[in-house]
Amino acid sequence: MGEKKMIKVTLVRSMNGRLKSHQACVRGLGLRRMHQTVEVEDTPSVRGMVNKVSYMVRMEEI
Repeated sequence: MGEKKMIKVTLVRSMNGRLKSHQACVRGLGLRRMHQTVEVEDTPSVRGMVNKVSYMVRMEEI
């Protein structure tokens, strides 16, 4: 099988004062601090989480 596609997600805006569901999405992506970058597998569920909090994160495909 081929290699899993990955995407890089970086938290660029603070989670303070955001909706609880949006905070949960950011934590679910593995982000804890501002400007932290994580690599996550490119799946429909991860894409949905990124889309939901797109105003807080920056995404780039690897």
